[in-house]
Amino acid sequence: MKKTGLLVLASSLLAFSVTSALAEVPQRTECIAPAKPGGGFDLTCKLIQVSMQETGQLTSPMRVTYMPGGVGAVAYNAIIAQRPAEAGTLVAFSGGSLLNLSQGKFGRYSVDDVKWLAAVGTDYGMVAVRADAPWKTLGELMEAMKNDPNKVVVGAGASIGSQDWMKTALLAREAGIDPRKMRYVAFEGGGEPVTALLGNHIQVVSGDMSEMVPHLQGGKMRVLAVMSDKRLPGNLADIPTAKEQGFNVEWPVIRGYYLGPKVSDAEYQWWEDSFKKLVATKEFQQQRDARGLFEFNMFGSELDAYVKKQVADYREKAKSFGLAK
Repeated sequence: MKKTGLLVLASSLLAFSVTSALAEVPQRTECIAPAKPGGGFDLTCKLIQVSMQETGQLTSPMRVTYMPGGVGAVAYNAIIAQRPAEAGTLVAFSGGSLLNLSQGKFGRYSVDDVKWLAAVGTDYGMVAVRADAPWKTLGELMEAMKNDPNKVVVGAGASIGSQDWMKTALLAREAGIDPRKMRYVAFEGGGEPVTALLGNHIQVVSGDMSEMVPHLQGGKMRVLAVMSDKRLPGNLADIPTAKEQGFNVEWPVIRGYYLGPKVSDAEYQWWEDSFKKLVATKEFQQQRDARGLFEFNMFGSELDAYVKKQVADYREKAKSFGLAK
């Protein structure tokens, strides 16, 4: 019996080592951004596309494709139902994806139906206005909304109940404004509301700090508050937090990637190992910093546990606004 047990163990170890050895660099790689070009999902895919190429971890360039719809729902359903075993296909996700999952917005699929792979940075919520807007502080903006909600239109790249809506709803509630009275316009993706703001079709953008970095350099927009626990470093240090202006709202946004549910354990492990190497490189860190992201590295089972906890926490927040059961 002892010999049989040892043989079984040896066979299992051999099978595992052979399986691991079969996981090679995917020949065809793709990052799906679940929105139109120009927003946070696009940024997340471009980050991995460029840094993987610069560090030589992929043998051929990664393709970035766009699959808008339902702020991630279309891509989530497609990867599970139609492309579950594509080892070379990553899908970008953010805290907004997890918030939508918490409210059941991804249809019949749940947080358990994909393989959460890697988180490689964090972002923070913010509210911005045009550079020539009359409001210089978050307090002034909230006062204007309180006095006449119809005169201040907020736009964002997602529907009511999304993280962009939730950020402004939490601020409104802090200011004594009924969130249901906010004038809110939903766009598809982060690029469209910025265009609408610059065209003066809306007065406020609720989004993520990283999406604003390129526009701030042009001097056409002003961020009134960032929803971080303390001021951000470097060129963003002049932007005040919501908390220091008297609004107790924080909204960190992790950015990362998941794989289809039928990707093999060996293929999954190849990606996990590759990401762990990647985030330690100077090339990746420079690319991350250039996109306004801040360090947040989490992989594999640790990320899986984190994601599931976040979804549970977001569900409680959504319940407080009557958006989830």
